[in-house]
Amino acid sequence: MTTVDDPISSVDLFVSPLGRVEGDLDVRVTIDDGVVTSAHTEAAMFRGFEIILRGKDPQAGLIVTPRICGICGGSHLYKACYALDTAWSTHVPQNATLVRNIAQACETLQSIPRYFYALFAIDLVNKNYASSSMYDEAVRRFAPYVGTSYQKGVVLSGKPVEVYAIFGGQWPHSSFMVPGGVMSAPNLADVTRGTAILNHWKDNWLEAEWLGCPIERWLEIKTWEDMLAWVYENESQHDSDCGFFIRYALDIGLDKYGAGVGRYISTGTYFEPTMYENPTIDARNDALIGRSGVYADGAWSTFDHLRVTEDVAHSFFRGDRPLHPWDGETIPVDPIATRKDGKYSWAKSPRYDIPTLGRTPLEAGPLARRVAAGAPDPLGHQDSDPLFVDMLDKLGPSVFVRQMARMHEAPKYYTWVMDWMSRLDLSGSFYTKPVEPESGKGFGSTEAARGALSDWIVLDKGKIENYQVVTPTAWNIGPRDGDGVLGPIEQALVGTPITDMQDPVELGHVARSFDSCLVCTVHAYDGKSGRELSRFVVNGMV
Repeated sequence: MTTVDDPISSVDLFVSPLGRVEGDLDVRVTIDDGVVTSAHTEAAMFRGFEIILRGKDPQAGLIVTPRICGICGGSHLYKACYALDTAWSTHVPQNATLVRNIAQACETLQSIPRYFYALFAIDLVNKNYASSSMYDEAVRRFAPYVGTSYQKGVVLSGKPVEVYAIFGGQWPHSSFMVPGGVMSAPNLADVTRGTAILNHWKDNWLEAEWLGCPIERWLEIKTWEDMLAWVYENESQHDSDCGFFIRYALDIGLDKYGAGVGRYISTGTYFEPTMYENPTIDARNDALIGRSGVYADGAWSTFDHLRVTEDVAHSFFRGDRPLHPWDGETIPVDPIATRKDGKYSWAKSPRYDIPTLGRTPLEAGPLARRVAAGAPDPLGHQDSDPLFVDMLDKLGPSVFVRQMARMHEAPKYYTWVMDWMSRLDLSGSFYTKPVEPESGKGFGSTEAARGALSDWIVLDKGKIENYQVVTPTAWNIGPRDGDGVLGPIEQALVGTPITDMQDPVELGHVARSFDSCLVCTVHAYDGKSGRELSRFVVNGMV
């Protein structure tokens, strides 16, 4: 683990933005001899949704939490609904589980190309790569707004959420998932339209532009050697956006840095309907299709939500010990007054208790999901995919491997959605009215596009007594904990080589490979002199 006890120094250099999403994140890095030696991630905006929900009706989370994020509001709805399903011991018809799965996956399918072209790939045309023999081709494809691949990828990325809107009534900020099922009953026309829209997306972007081959061929890849062989198998695959990205990323060295903690958490997502008609926390892991799990130091372990804690030693919250979210507190303190005590972020520090390691920072996200899918002994309905465990063994974690894990999910999730739509019984039930007990505890979680997203709810006297949300961005951008251990992005930034101090695009690659839901401002300074290095804007975009 990486630990530090250095205080934050004053910062002069302003770099903006590293993330291109929403919210505010300051990243402060120290650079010595062209290499990042220290990093602090500071969430600069107080959120407070947990405070808003305290004392509200139990179903308030279905309305409030989807407003946490304008990008993955459907994922917030999904886990908020399951938190109440488990607290209220509901019955969920199989049809409702299928519809929930379809909607959640379609939101993620939208995010994959939109993130790649609009948030990540535009840095591939940075002038620092002009010496690459593939640079001109990168500009032709990925230049913002005018790149040929950029245009088609961004435009067609909206197609999957059209399917979400068909089943959920609207996107974003839908509230059609409710304890006991869903508020919609799709008909044959809905399923036919959804199928046609997703096939259009597959035919015109996923296969035609990204893969250059049928999705079935891509899903045959099981090792790093298989992936390299696929690139050179034929001209179509070699010249696809995926084939080009693999070749270009290796050429410019995206496989050489950005490793992070090298330990991963997936809480899993999507349920086999026949195994989760009566949702409980204990039955959750076995019912999952997208598997849950924790991977650390070469070993997998079963995900147990009771091992999750939140540390606030360096966060702008009151607290003297790590707490499980059911017991969690959200008591803000004055950020100016408490900086002298070492606090520097509005994000808490989620940690997971591994018996051999203690409370440990873990990386959440697509790579964590892909590692969980490589665990041994899956149940028959569960995702089993050894590819990214093999890539980690042979390449190690990096910006490149993290990015490929995200893109690998597009053909996988498309295949799952098409299967789920074919299994709908349009004459069957989509909702069972639940009994609403006065008290109880619930846990709901999913894998949003950016990683593990979870709600813990405590009910008392028919109201919300406590509600805690732990986002994938919190897992990844959380600050140091009480033991001084850096968070995942902090650790991923340490060791990053900076080619051009006036334009450190490498910092952008690392931060954006996590796809955090915060716009990231970077402050950098010389570790030896503390002097201002430069003042600039990454890509000229604010």
